[in-house]
Amino acid sequence: MSPVSPKPSQGGLVTLDDIEAAAARIRGVAVRTPVVEVGRIALKCENLQPMGAFKIRGAYNFLAQLDPEARRAGVITFSSGNHGQAVARAAAHIGVHAVVVMPETAPQVKVDGVRRYGGEVIFAGTTSIDRRTKAELEAAARGLTIVPPFDHPWIIAGAGTCGLELLEQCADLDAVYVPVGGGGLISGVAAAVKRRRPNVRVVGVEPTGAAKMAASWTAGRPVRLDRTASIADGLLPVQPGDLTFAHVQALVDDLVAVSDEAIAGAVGWIYREARLVAEPSGAASVAAVLANHGSAAGPVAAVVSGGNVSPEDFVRYIHAEA
Repeated sequence: MSPVSPKPSQGGLVTLDDIEAAAARIRGVAVRTPVVEVGRIALKCENLQPMGAFKIRGAYNFLAQLDPEARRAGVITFSSGNHGQAVARAAAHIGVHAVVVMPETAPQVKVDGVRRYGGEVIFAGTTSIDRRTKAELEAAARGLTIVPPFDHPWIIAGAGTCGLELLEQCADLDAVYVPVGGGGLISGVAAAVKRRRPNVRVVGVEPTGAAKMAASWTAGRPVRLDRTASIADGLLPVQPGDLTFAHVQALVDDLVAVSDEAIAGAVGWIYREARLVAEPSGAASVAAVLANHGSAAGPVAAVVSGGNVSPEDFVRYIHAEA
């Protein structure tokens, strides 16, 4: 068997039907996460998913659609942490062997999470390009199916279920702020939000040290940064996907960047105001709202995309000033 990333029959941007089908498919595996309101900010708490991040939505939606032969052979993915944990957990639920290629700099809490769910861990370099290259080599050698971390319609549709839930939970919204790594989450959320409530603004948030989507937006095509650096380890791909960029270009209203200091401050703010644990990647959206980025006049939602952070780092962040 050759390595493959399955292609759905329908190309282009994901549809509302795709997202609604994903919602039915993942029911009982991913949870309907709560919204916690703090003043005018509605926190969509994806940090409360079973493996601590929104990634379980796309990972399970993908694996559930594999044919029996692909399931028997196993799957492989490349991830800085949360997608790898999600694939490992989803694979364990279905009974599939999962291999996860992680950076040598991956947080130990995320490496331990992959192994706890039964995933096999392989380390490769420090960039998303390093781990993708290694995953492709392993897939070819072992006949494994590649589960992309963000650039696939099944992954995007799964992530979009977060947006559907948010609209059902918040009747009155002016804007939604979403962290941006490779772009899978904002692509799915924007696809859901803009097709249900086109007047709601969708704003993507990147670290200043990893603003690859903004650079691509300016260039009009996906571009690769020479390097990325941030405490938000889940937002560090050096290049967005072709499909995620197309979604952002078509459906997202604005992109903003926030500093590591602002992100650390937002981790502390979320803890103090909502008593929730957020990792830096998950808190980037809140950092943007607290910094008054954008032009929202009414209630806003911020997707807190994950909560997998080491206790030592978390203690440091919660003492940072918001």
